[in-house]
Amino acid sequence: MSKQETVVPYKNKNSTKKAQVAEMFDNISPKYDFLNHFLSLGIDILWRKKAIRMLQKEQPSPQLILDVATGTGDFAIEALRLQPEKVIGVDISEGMLSYGREKLRKKKLEHKIELRTGDSENLAFSDNYFDAVIVSFGVRNFENLSEGISSIQRVLKPGGTLVVLEFSRPKMFPFKQLYNLYFQNILPLIGKLVSKDNAAYTYLPESVRAFPDGKDFLKVLDTNGFQDTKCKTLTLGISSIYIGKKA
Repeated sequence: MSKQETVVPYKNKNSTKKAQVAEMFDNISPKYDFLNHFLSLGIDILWRKKAIRMLQKEQPSPQLILDVATGTGDFAIEALRLQPEKVIGVDISEGMLSYGREKLRKKKLEHKIELRTGDSENLAFSDNYFDAVIVSFGVRNFENLSEGISSIQRVLKPGGTLVVLEFSRPKMFPFKQLYNLYFQNILPLIGKLVSKDNAAYTYLPESVRAFPDGKDFLKVLDTNGFQDTKCKTLTLGISSIYIGKKA
């Protein structure tokens, strides 16, 4: 499956998915970090740590790392554990980036991490530029999944590693049923009340349902030039870490 079903946050608007996703994240950026940690009970922090440890096994000391769909920069900050010379984060939402830059300023990390406005599906970097590329909870928001993965593959150096952390769908009874109840009913209600955006946390479960997870996403990686691809599920399948290497 190389093309996912198109799910958009605002169904009454005629703008592209990319424009709607940017608008949505601009709208929820003030509450994004709080909701992320609250709605996942803080498990998202552990997932990011696990993903970076897996990157370290594949690529012990990457010097230049790209964080695609960086948001407020949490994954980029976690990547500093690998002691790179530089991490560059790109995102289409200037609202998210502004909160990220403030976070970096408070942590005095501006010299190590640079956040830029950028299109994940048309990355403005030279071919074979980065030692590693990381993405957390971003690929399902791509307007064209295959184009986004192809763009990432292009900017990776030969031998470089891609690590993707993304939501997936639990399959084990009864956890699958409990998860669906929470994800489709409780989470959107809390998200709506806190973020004041009616669509954002309805879009979240819809976009996860539409995303080709597991073996289907590995096929997308394979089709777009990645090798030695693998998937590790986390927390009974709520999320997964995908890894691929550029030849």
